[in-house]
Amino acid sequence: MEKSQQPVFFFDCDNCLYHKRHGLLELTQKNITDYFQRMGLPQEEALELRKRYYLDYGLSVRGLIKHHNIDPIEYDKQIDGALPLESILKPDPELREMLSGLKIRKWLFTNAYLPHAERCLNIMGISDQFEGITYCNYADPNFDCKPETSSFERAMKEAGIQDPSLCYLVDDSEANVNAAKALGWTSVHVADDASKSNHGDYQINDIHELKETLPELWE
Repeated sequence: MEKSQQPVFFFDCDNCLYHKRHGLLELTQKNITDYFQRMGLPQEEALELRKRYYLDYGLSVRGLIKHHNIDPIEYDKQIDGALPLESILKPDPELREMLSGLKIRKWLFTNAYLPHAERCLNIMGISDQFEGITYCNYADPNFDCKPETSSFERAMKEAGIQDPSLCYLVDDSEANVNAAKALGWTSVHVADDASKSNHGDYQINDIHELKETLPELWE
């Protein structure tokens, strides 16, 4: 069967392949707020602008590019590049075993820049489990990101697939899983509390529950 006719499981990276309890989301947000403050903004205004740009543009860096003409590559070095991943993340043999048993194609689909995604995969010992990576190219000033439709279309193009019914997504973002479902993908929400989530087609508390949620993909 040609690759274009084979289903693809797209995996988000941050707070999805690893659990939110590691605290990397909070560390990332602090790095972003500190970046705004280094631009001369007081803390309260920095917090407000970080949140507003995230809501308006999907990523704070896109707002910074649009309104402050920053260098996004240098920004990434100071935000994701400054995260102490090596002291927080560790190899996950259970995740690796689950991924290696998945019978369909696997593709990473992240809103991060490529160096951060590769760093996470390498530390967790799963970099060889993914056929490719769709990421936000910070070198392109007009890059798109999830949950924009164009980002999902780009992921499909890069993975060489045209039929959305052959696409699966697991992601911790409500907006992303809702967007995927609206496009005809099968979507799984890694929620803070799966019993209270109605986002996507399936809801789980932890990535390790994926196999028991869609067991047919491992058969």
